This record gives sequence, C-alpha cells and structure tokens, in this order.
Amino acid sequence: MTIRILLVDDQEMIRRGFEMVLGGQPDLTIAGSAENGAEAYELAQKEDFDVVVMDVRMPSMNGVVATELICGLDAPPKVLILTTFDLDEYVYDALHAGASGFLLKDASTEELVSAIRHVHAGTPSWLPARRADCSNASQPRTKTRRSTRETTLRSRN
Repeated sequence: MTIRILLVDDQEMIRRGFEMVLGGQPDLTIAGSAENGAEAYELAQKEDFDVVVMDVRMPSMNGVVATELICGLDAPPKVLILTTFDLDEYVYDALHAGASGFLLKDASTEELVSAIRHVHAGTPSWLPARRADCSNASQPRTKTRRSTRETTLRSRN
C-alpha cells in the first residue's frame, strides 16, 4: 500500500527537497503540496491523504491551527509536525492539536521516512527522543491554551 502525503511548508525549496527525498521511497507518494496551513486545510477537505507533513511557522495560518482543523475532519489524515524550532511549546501545542508526531528538520532521511511510516501505522513518533515523556502532555497545561482564533491572529503577525 502506498502512503499518500501532503507536504506543507512555506518555503518552496524545502517542499521540493522533501519531494525528492520522499519520492524515492517505493511506499510513499507525494499527493499534494501547500505553502501554508490554510491551503493545507482546503486540500485536506477535498482530497484523501494518509499523512500530512506540516511545518509549524507559516504565514496566513500556522501549522498548529491547521493541524487542529485537519484533525477535526471526518476520517482525517495523520499529521506529522516537522519544524526547525526545538521548543517544548510547539511539541505540546502540536500534541493538543491532534498531531501524531513531531520531528525536527535536522533529522536524517531515515528518521523522516520512519516517522511517516510509524504515524501512518498509528504509532506516535515524537523526536527528538529526549522530549519529556509526551504521555504527560495530555495532562492539562499550566499555561492557558490560546483559542484557534487567537493562534491564527498571532501567526499572522
């Protein structure tokens, strides 16, 4: 079975690089591409994807807000957050938004491919592994969580 992937990143060069790396895998197909969360949400409503590889910081709509919207769809794809920012807040926000995994962009090709396969299979993939026990992330946060509208407005600034 082929895993249909939607790549979401505001940098075209990053998207093209991932297309080249992932396109060489026999079980992975790049089925779509978007440059921001709003585009990703629109595509996810119209087409069937198995896994969304989502950047966090993007114009128009950030990846956390888009993840929350996409995960709210009927039969949503799994979402793997991929970012350059090694911040605990992003990990917890992604988890609470419904993401199935988190990976830094400096991960190896093998780690990226493995994370996509694990997320598709229903196994969470949270790297770097040194992240505090993500099972604790499902506990209420001490910090007040922003609403989707607040996060969307913040991502535009």
